[in-house]
Amino acid sequence: MHDASIVAPPGDNSTQLRFADFDDSTQTLAPASLPGSLSSGREVVADSHKTASSLPQQQLNLPPPTGIVIFSGGSAANTLVDVFEDVRQANKAALTYVLPISDNGGSSSEIIRVFGGPGIGDVRSRLVRLIPDNGSAENSALKALFNHRLVSDSVAAGHEWDKFLDGSHPAWLGISTPKLQLIRSILNSFNFEAIKRTRPSSRFDFGSASLGNIFLTGARLFTGSFEAAIYLLSSICSVPASVDVVPALNTNFAHHIAAGLADGSVIAGDDEDPLTPNNGMAPVQEETAAHEEEAEAEDANLPGSLPALRKAAIAFSKEHEEDLPARIQRLWYINPYGQEIRISANPRVLDALAGCGTVIFSIGSLFTSIIPSLVLKGVGHALSRSDIRNKVLILNATVDREVGPSSNPYTAVDFVRTVAEACGQSMRPGLQIGDDLYSQFVTHLIYLDCPSSPKVDRQQLASMGWLRH
Repeated sequence: MHDASIVAPPGDNSTQLRFADFDDSTQTLAPASLPGSLSSGREVVADSHKTASSLPQQQLNLPPPTGIVIFSGGSAANTLVDVFEDVRQANKAALTYVLPISDNGGSSSEIIRVFGGPGIGDVRSRLVRLIPDNGSAENSALKALFNHRLVSDSVAAGHEWDKFLDGSHPAWLGISTPKLQLIRSILNSFNFEAIKRTRPSSRFDFGSASLGNIFLTGARLFTGSFEAAIYLLSSICSVPASVDVVPALNTNFAHHIAAGLADGSVIAGDDEDPLTPNNGMAPVQEETAAHEEEAEAEDANLPGSLPALRKAAIAFSKEHEEDLPARIQRLWYINPYGQEIRISANPRVLDALAGCGTVIFSIGSLFTSIIPSLVLKGVGHALSRSDIRNKVLILNATVDREVGPSSNPYTAVDFVRTVAEACGQSMRPGLQIGDDLYSQFVTHLIYLDCPSSPKVDRQQLASMGWLRH
């Protein structure tokens, strides 16, 4: 087991951060002094008028907020769900997971291609992980069902899908009749929608499809609401009422991300290989025959959409580790034609931040799991509030390709800077956040002392006002 270190303000115990999976031997650093809140600076905050939510708690005679908000992606942060639950119980607090909906890889890509809508893979992954592990046979069966993927061969997957529709698939064993019939009705509703969208040039490919993703999509199409679909799956899976899973955007439409590299190139999407520079979005590139064929297919994509956003990526894998040609400098949202757009965060995300005393930026892919939620309008201003006592960044144990290239990988300071700059981008495009203001967005840093983890330069941290405790 590797030692864990914590960079944190001294004497701060407003929220007990118990990370049982880390070694008990820790070291701490702390800012020499915290700069004034960004909330009071007209040069930083786009909207400087004070509201009830931005007034100090003392002026309103309200108790300090105690909620916990966690920004994360899907699979990586699932390993810490039990730890986060321990923190929630220790503080008797509400817990909110905020997840991005820009994932367009894997089976989500085929759903988006045919039905449109948000990327739901991360949300589904977290909801299924939150199914209580209390020895219930039905809970175990539900977890297996919603984690199930159909076989990869399209024809064989179609036959397996039919068994789910008629209730004869062995995965139904152990699930009570009322829940079985409810789930099966949503799956049949999805199947009906898939049949309606079948065209000679386009049909839904069930190969490697996730049952959980299909259920969430079917429920969204049936109710007309993504959050209603999340509520339905949460209820079926008995997710604790004190834990919320909230999408960063509440939308029935697909939203895609793009990233600008230091060499001036731009990459679009979050599919298997989004990291091929396309020399910018503005120039109209000559379409290949394959792109022309994709453009003629009738699916949920608008005519003229970027080819990188149209293609399915069912065989998606994040194991691909080819280096980026240069560092990622900035991430933003784009419309189907590749133009940058600014989007407001889900109001429920802002409500959760207004009632929290602790924010955790969890492990996972920095630019595809964390930053897409932070650049949304409203998030940066909400995170800059001084009454959020703990703003904890947990570094990964390894450096992935998003924070490369391997010849110049991100350090701990780079992670902190990226989070702070994303919050500044949320406030106002082009807003520069100096390193003296980083602690407005990150007050604690947790990392593993191991060779594979991002480098933590204590002298550099000290030069920024962080001192050994």
